[in-house]
Order: sequence, then C-alpha cells, then structure tokens
Amino acid sequence: MDTLSEEEVKQYQEDGYLTLEGFLDPEECDKLRERMSEIVDEMDVPGYCRIQFTTQHDEQLKSQGSADYFITSGDKIRFFFEKGVFDEKGEFIVPRERSLNKIGHALHAHEPLYKNVTHSQKMQNVAKKLGLRCPVILQSMYIFKQPGIGGEVTPHQDATFLYTEPLGRVMGVWIALEDATQENGCLWFIPGSHKNGITRRMVRTPKGTFPLTDFVGRERDYDDKLFIPAPVKKGGVVLIHGEVVHRSAQNTSDHSRHVYTFHIMDSQDTQWSHENWLQPTQELPFPPLYT
Repeated sequence: MDTLSEEEVKQYQEDGYLTLEGFLDPEECDKLRERMSEIVDEMDVPGYCRIQFTTQHDEQLKSQGSADYFITSGDKIRFFFEKGVFDEKGEFIVPRERSLNKIGHALHAHEPLYKNVTHSQKMQNVAKKLGLRCPVILQSMYIFKQPGIGGEVTPHQDATFLYTEPLGRVMGVWIALEDATQENGCLWFIPGSHKNGITRRMVRTPKGTFPLTDFVGRERDYDDKLFIPAPVKKGGVVLIHGEVVHRSAQNTSDHSRHVYTFHIMDSQDTQWSHENWLQPTQELPFPPLYT
C-alpha cells in the first residue's frame, strides 16, 4: 500500500480505526525485530527501575526512582517489564528477552531503523490522505506481548493519556511485526466509539508531590459484546483514532505478538496539555512527521 483510498478514509472516520495489510514487507519486520533483540541484549536497567506495566495502563511506581524513570522516558529508550519476571532481589527469573512488556518512548528519535519506518513516505502519504496538516511524533513503543504471560490491556482511549484541545488530534499507528491473532492478543475495538468523548484523564500531579501522576474521572463501563476483533498479519498496520475504545486480551498462546507503535498529533491549531505525563523536552521537541 502507498496511500489510502477514499473508501478507507471514510471507514477510518466512521469506525475510528482502520486495518491495512502490507504496510511493511516481511523483511522490514524482521530487521526491526533483529535490532530490538540487540537492544534487549545490551540493556542495563538499575534495580529500582525494574518496574512492571500493569493491566490498568499505569506503571507500578512504588518509589521516587521508578516514578522518575517512567515520567522522564519521553525522550529516551527505557524498559518496562511484565509481572513476575524478577525475584525479591530484582534479578531476572526468566530469560531477559521474555521479561519485557514494552520499550519506550523515543525509539523514533534514537534508533535509525525505527525512525525510517516512522517517517517513511508511506506514513507521510497516509497522514496527508487523512488531512493531517502539521503532524508531529509524540512517542513510540515496542510492545512484546510475551507468549503465555503477555498481559491484558483493559478497555481504554489513547486520549486519556495523550490529551489535546480540541480532542481528535491524535492517531496511533500500530504495526504488527508478527501475525496478531485472537489467540495471541490482537486488538479489539468498539466501532464508532470515538464520537463519544472521554471520561478519564491521566494527569501530572502538582510539582513536589508523590505519586507523580493520577487519574481524573473514571472509565466508562463497556458492553463486551460491542468489541470487534482486528487481527492483522505480519507487516500490517492498524490506524487508531485517539478516542476510539480498544483493548487486547492476555496472550495465553505460545506465540509472541511483537508490535512497533507510535502516536502522531496534528499540531496545527492544537494545544498539547501541560498536564499530560508526556512532555516535549529541549533535547527532543516533538519532531515533525513530514520531511
């Protein structure tokens, strides 16, 4: 695929998400995975930062050190782990490549292979077709969804964590580096739910207080029957409106579900909330998508 058809644009606007096969070639997926294996082999994580990523999309930030590690990760490459992968001394009890939930949040800035995918002409063409005038990259993540232990991600909206005024200016780009199936934890969506606004926000707490983030409001209760699965083959992409409700189940299979994902904001006439956990820095302002 080189861009979107008019029918695909309309489907994205109506449903709040769009699945497209063949965004990357299998060889491109393999190179991204190979580079990630090298990053994992080389990772050095302080003991106090060996924190877990929970099913509520919040870090278990039980110390000032681990809280700082998360909230200052927007311009860095940092490591977040699954439950039960460390002993009481913080040592790995599983192979380190099987320990990770995700790596974030600035692969797009520091890793050339990931930067090239993020700023590819294909991605620029998609954004232009969707009418994004001045898109910038907010963050990027590599998500592992480990076999057998890859945690559930409960129903949520990305705008809860990446809030803008007006709403509707953020889009997630979710690239499957392996087949994403119902068995290994593909995404599920409530079509059209991006039209109902949000009821919960993750915000920074006042300076000098702990914990460093908190939630305002609460998530709606969702009828499980409304969710539709969105399986996608290796190399496919899912475009995710910032307000569409989505989730993924625990991976109980013996196959991983590796994904490279990043978020884009159309910055023209948009205000990025100073209360968001993620903030641009002097070292890494949000880089423009179009080159």
